[in-house]
Amino acid sequence: MWTWIRPDCTASTHRVRVLLLCGTFALASCGEGSKSTAALIAEGSPRAIQPASDRTATAPNRVAKHHFDLSWSAASDDVGVAGYRLVANGATIENTTLNSLSATDFAPAARYELAVQAFDALGNYATPASVASATAGATTGRLLTASPATYASIVSRLQPGDTLVLEPGNYLHRGMPGLRLRDLNGTAKAPITIMGDPTKPRPVLMGRGDINTVRFGNSSYIILRHLEVDSLNLGGDGVRADGVAHHITLEDLVIKGVGRDQSTVGISTNGGTTWNWVIRRCVIDGAGTGLYLGSSGGDRPFISGLIENNLVINTIGYNMQIKHQLASLYPDLPGMPAGPSVTIIRNNVFSKSANSSTGSNARPNLLVGSFPLRGRGSSDRYEIYSNFFHDNPTESLFQGEGNIAFHHNLLVNPSGNALTIQVHNGEVRDIQIYANTVLATGLGIRVSGGSSGYTQRVVGNAVFASVPISAANQLSNITDTYGNAANYLVHSTGALGVLDLYPKAGMLQGTSIDRSAYTAFVDYDRDFNGRPHPETYRGAYGGAGTNPGWIPRLEIKP
Repeated sequence: MWTWIRPDCTASTHRVRVLLLCGTFALASCGEGSKSTAALIAEGSPRAIQPASDRTATAPNRVAKHHFDLSWSAASDDVGVAGYRLVANGATIENTTLNSLSATDFAPAARYELAVQAFDALGNYATPASVASATAGATTGRLLTASPATYASIVSRLQPGDTLVLEPGNYLHRGMPGLRLRDLNGTAKAPITIMGDPTKPRPVLMGRGDINTVRFGNSSYIILRHLEVDSLNLGGDGVRADGVAHHITLEDLVIKGVGRDQSTVGISTNGGTTWNWVIRRCVIDGAGTGLYLGSSGGDRPFISGLIENNLVINTIGYNMQIKHQLASLYPDLPGMPAGPSVTIIRNNVFSKSANSSTGSNARPNLLVGSFPLRGRGSSDRYEIYSNFFHDNPTESLFQGEGNIAFHHNLLVNPSGNALTIQVHNGEVRDIQIYANTVLATGLGIRVSGGSSGYTQRVVGNAVFASVPISAANQLSNITDTYGNAANYLVHSTGALGVLDLYPKAGMLQGTSIDRSAYTAFVDYDRDFNGRPHPETYRGAYGGAGTNPGWIPRLEIKP
């Protein structure tokens, strides 16, 4: 049995059947039957981890507070199944050698896509099949509902652990236009959640010209989910931190009406120091600037963030920028991360179009600025991987400085340059650019301005551009012209949905690449599709022939 808490305060229990295919279960509600899923081939070998015949297993038994209990049938393999990996929202949670697992530390009221993936003793993994979603149970706090007429009086009184479900409708209360979340704090074990029912249309938080629509300040441990934020093109930002705000989760938001000019932002933290933000599965279309994280003065840093599976398109300026940070102005606030921190940017789609600014206002799709040059924060880094960067008629797709691991991304710019590493406001320090596939009519990868005592390396990429790579330290890349990319890739041109940068059979391979310098990075050896990447393949994919994964489109990457 699988039990979860619905937003209407009713505890619902549904029986589900589990059909195990190569160690991965597929779920379907009782009455719909089992989902049909093709057999899965193990990575790195012609052998397949065999499914457990036609047996069914008990579905995840329950969804309780902060954890899932799962059980499944055994898979089989000619070498022997070594264990199983639990994957939630594309990220590995835990490994086990058993046929059951109790996984903890899930956020309450959060939605998770769950899969179990078998692996054998040789390190071959089955590919996850389609599985059902589940929502982790709420905490001991209250489950509340509100309408446009009542929400303003409820929000300010929310307590740690509360979940507030907003009914569909337009939220523009005279006393609280949009959503004021200043001086509102949950706790690590009992965050405050404000959400729409995912089975219904999103509630619409509406803007007013003199106020940003969703406002944080002295705020912490708050989750916003399945909402629409519409600033009505009146000049206000969609979501903004106007003061210190930490442990904020923005998930499954649609942000619109923030395109009046380039300075209007979808999600901004310009007004306060922020840390441990999660921005996931949000759609920002047509903003002046999609995400602006940190401050222009370098004194209000954005620290230890996770930005994943977002769709940011058609912005006038940046799709996203993380601002530089100054050592002399770096804050020292209670609860800030004490040691070196990592900001992860993964599985996003960043695309610009003909409405991009030109001349001195032209901006890259994504720009990340330097960390402090000394003291606290100076050893932080960006890990940027498995993103799709598409089109920029006036600037590079990506620009960065500081400490960066940039790997397994797809970059396609039929209008100019792709990837530029250069001094912006700080220094170019440790730079690792590896296993990317790059197509550009201009420059492919350019690295300049590296600080002495630091290493900048460009390794194992597949780059097709007028000038493929300009970097002092480059190794084991495959390069050619933009026009010749068709000789290597399945579909190097064509509309999105047809464009397929997967290597043709027998292409983009070479001698093994030493990856020992990359093992500290998350998913350092997983390709753009999240599959194991053999050391002999160049570019963002770890295979050739038929692409087994997502074909790039202007949509949220699954």
